[in-house]
Formats: sequence, C-alpha cells, structure tokens
Amino acid sequence: MKDSVQTFLWIALIFLSSIYVISTIVHYEKQVEILECEVEDQQNYIDSLIQCIDTLQWENEIFDQIEKDATFLLSALMMVESRNNDSAHAVGEDAVGCLQIRKTMVDDVNRILKRQGKEYEFAYNDRWSRQKSIMMFEIYCDHYNLTEPEEIARCWNGGPRGMHKDATVYYWNKVQDHLDS
Repeated sequence: MKDSVQTFLWIALIFLSSIYVISTIVHYEKQVEILECEVEDQQNYIDSLIQCIDTLQWENEIFDQIEKDATFLLSALMMVESRNNDSAHAVGEDAVGCLQIRKTMVDDVNRILKRQGKEYEFAYNDRWSRQKSIMMFEIYCDHYNLTEPEEIARCWNGGPRGMHKDATVYYWNKVQDHLDS
C-alpha cells in the first residue's frame, strides 16, 4: 500500500508539474502574442510617421518651388514697374517705389488689414520701402486669392478684376518676357 501511495504521489506530482509547465507555456505564449501585437502596432505607427515625413518633404519641395516661382514673378514685376528701382516715381500717377504703388493701393491694403482685425496700417511713404512694398503686394494677393502668375500680374496692374480687362494683357506679356529671360 505504501508503494501505491508513493506511486500515486509521484503521478500526482508529475501531473501537477505538467499542469504548471503547460500553464506557464500558455502564459508565455500569450505574452509573446501580446508583444507581437505591440510590435506590429509600433511598426504601423512608424510606417505612418514615415509616410508623414515623406508627405512633408514632398510639400516642402512644392512650397520651395512655389516660393522660387513667386520670387521670379516678383522680380519680373519689379523690372516691368520700375526697372527694379526703389526710388522710382511716376509723378503723373503718383506711383512710387519698386512696385509703383499708388495711394489707392495703400488705402485698399489698409482696408484689408482693418477687415482682418490687424492693428497696423501702411503710410503712403511706405511705398518707398522695398520690404513694405512687398508686404503690401503679398497682403493684396492673399486677400484676393491670386495664385497664378498671369492672374497676379494682371490684377496687380488692373485691380482685383484685372484678369477681365483687355488692357492688362499687354502688361502680362511684358512680365512674361522678363520671366522667360
């Protein structure tokens, strides 16, 4: 009987040990599964970050090209308007500076700034400053949503509806000649 009790105890010990080993293996397998899911989630997150970086790089390249195009356009406009001369003054029109800005343009830009709730405004003498003239130009183009070179040039020459005026075609052709050269 003693031998059968010992055998029973050994069998029980082996059985319990087996259950412990199996439950430990199952526990570790679940842990491995959880970790694999976490790794997959992290990889998906990394992939999405890489995609965001790629998109930002692509957008940056586009914006760089747009900025270059805008700089070329602005330079062409300045050549047509004033031969790139900050001191240019067309007395008959009272057009002043590198972009030959008239007082009505300053008034329009100040009206735009006021509508936008800005607390600063431009003075007529600001037309002599290249930097301030460019700022007025940018405010004007942004406000009227001018994006294409021809549209920008013709509306700069003929006002917000400049694209619809035949008189601005000649001006655009002059600007385009400077862009092409």
